[in-house]
Amino acid sequence: MNEIKLGVIGGSGLYQMEDLKVVDRLEVDTPFGNPSDRLIVGELEGEQLVFLPRHGIGHRVPPSEINFRANIFALKKIGVERIVSVSAVGSMKEHIEPGHIHIPDQFIDRTHRRISTFFTDGIVGHVGLADPICEELAMVLSESSKEADATVHKGGTYICIEGPQFSTRAESNLYRQWGVDIIGMTNVTEAKLAREAGICYATVALVTDFDCWHEEEEAVTVEAILEIMHKNVSLAQKIIKQAIGKIKNLGECGYKNTGAQGVVTDRSVIPENLKKDYEILFGKLS
Repeated sequence: MNEIKLGVIGGSGLYQMEDLKVVDRLEVDTPFGNPSDRLIVGELEGEQLVFLPRHGIGHRVPPSEINFRANIFALKKIGVERIVSVSAVGSMKEHIEPGHIHIPDQFIDRTHRRISTFFTDGIVGHVGLADPICEELAMVLSESSKEADATVHKGGTYICIEGPQFSTRAESNLYRQWGVDIIGMTNVTEAKLAREAGICYATVALVTDFDCWHEEEEAVTVEAILEIMHKNVSLAQKIIKQAIGKIKNLGECGYKNTGAQGVVTDRSVIPENLKKDYEILFGKLS
């Protein structure tokens, strides 16, 4: 099988689109254990792509328990150079309404339980994350969202909380004072690991609700979110269909060697097992 350069992370419903031909389901071994589920390889508009259900088929893995390192490593291992992450979010601003699409370009990380780096005991590295989103990929996703007749907001900040609980009203109002645009539970961890792995990353955020700051709306409920989420799945499918040809025509990813260039540990003291395990991420470390 040829290397698959586009990966899509999202809900299991994403790959159940009419024009997608599923050609394989891959079990990918990683040094970090198993990914959330098997990787689903498909053909769409004449192009190959791979889907990874973030929470597993049937949505069985909570945000804090997602094996983010295994997910990103598995995509890197099969040749993915760009990741489109599709996820449900809450709106923190009046004009960003449920049913809209938001393409953020910044993150604030409020998680505290998860591992968000590949660097570990035996190999130290530092990568720049000032601009965590690939601007070229985000532009393609914004244009494709408009072509899919979505209301799109491009640019802004996604605040990532630990979950699985939604925010308290006090927290929600605090985040509003920080000027954030949307709130979710998964994407910042993916973005950090994708940068270390040298993979371009961008988010299609599907707005499902106003967070609990919105006094004229009822408090966030799972039922309300699921209702809008199901409607948004078909919209996300249209966006991916519009985007896949454009993504193919993008130039080489500018973050391809970011992780390798960030290694600061003397190569001679890196354990041989780590050199072997991390060769997929950083190339030869000899």
